[in-house]
Amino acid sequence: MKRLKQFINHDLNLSILIGITAVVLLWSAVSFGTSMFSMRNFQSMAFQIPEFGFLALAMMLSNMIGGIDLSIIANANVVAIFTSYVLNGQWAAGTEGISRVLLALALAIVCSCLFGFFNGFLVSKTSAPPLIATLGTMTLFKGLGMALTGGSSVGGIIPEFAAVGKAIWFGVPVIFWIFLIVTVLLGFIMSKSGFGRKLYLYGTNATASRFSAIPNERICTLTFILTGLLSGIAGLIILSRVNSAKVGYGDSYLLQTMIVCVIGGIDPNGGRGTVWGVLIAVLLMQIMSSSFTIMSLSPYTKKLIWGFMLILVLGLNHLIKTYTNRRTLRLSMKGENQL
Repeated sequence: MKRLKQFINHDLNLSILIGITAVVLLWSAVSFGTSMFSMRNFQSMAFQIPEFGFLALAMMLSNMIGGIDLSIIANANVVAIFTSYVLNGQWAAGTEGISRVLLALALAIVCSCLFGFFNGFLVSKTSAPPLIATLGTMTLFKGLGMALTGGSSVGGIIPEFAAVGKAIWFGVPVIFWIFLIVTVLLGFIMSKSGFGRKLYLYGTNATASRFSAIPNERICTLTFILTGLLSGIAGLIILSRVNSAKVGYGDSYLLQTMIVCVIGGIDPNGGRGTVWGVLIAVLLMQIMSSSFTIMSLSPYTKKLIWGFMLILVLGLNHLIKTYTNRRTLRLSMKGENQL
C-alpha cells in the first residue's frame, strides 16, 4: 500500500491516466462484451495502433523541448512515396526481392532523418518558432509529394514488403511488436541516458540548460532527427498495410497526436511527461475508437467527443499542476518551520 501511494504521488498524471483506462476497459467489457474483448478485435486494434503510435511518439518528442512538429504526417507520406518508387522498381530497376526491400528501407531511414535534420536546423540555427518552421516544411514536403505523384497514389509494392504489414507472430501483429520494442527503447533513452536528461532540462528551461554547458542546438537538432525517424517508420508501416502511398493520407492523425500527448501528460511547454504516459494514452484512444466503431457513431460525434476530452484533460492537468505546486510549497514551508 505504501509503494502504491509513493507511485501515485510521484506521477499523479500517469496514475489518473491508468485509472481512466481501467474504467474505460471495464465500461467496454460491460457494454460490448465479446464484440470488444475478442481475439479478432484485439488483433485488429494491434494492426491499427503502430502507425498512429509512432506519430504520437514523434509529436511527444517535439513537445518535450517546448515545440511542435506539424510536418510529421507529410514526412511519413513522402517517405512512403519514395519507398514505393523503390519497391515497385521505378527507382531500383536492377534489384529485386529482399535486396530491393533493404534498399528501400535504407532510403526511407536516410530521408526521414534528413527531413528531421532540416526541421532541427531551421529551429536551432535560425531561431524560427517550431510552429512556423514545421508549418513551412509541412507545406514543402506536401508539395514535393504532389510534384512526384500528381496527387495520385503509388502502388505496385512487391509482396515481400507488403507481407510485413500483415504478418503475425505469437498471435500479435509483427508491426505491433516493432512498436513496443521502439517504445521501450525510447523510454529507456528518455529516462536513463544523458541525452534524455539533457532533453528534459532543455525543455524545462532553455536558458538554464545553456548555462549548464548543455549544447542546446545539438539537443534540438537530435530531437527533430528522432522525430523525423519515427515519422518515417510510421510511413513505412502505413505503406506495408495499405500497399500504396499518397499525399494526404492520415491527415486526421495530426490533431489526434496532439490530443494523445496532452492526455498522456506531456506538457506542450516542454520538460514534463513520459513515454509510458503516451503509450497508455495511445492504447486508450484505440480502445475508445473501437468502441465508437461498434456503436456506429458518426465522424462528427467522434470529433465532438475528442474535443470534449481534450478540454477536460487540459482542465484536469491545470488542477493537478495547481495542487502539486501548492503541495510543494506547503512541504517546503513545513521544512523551514522545523528548522
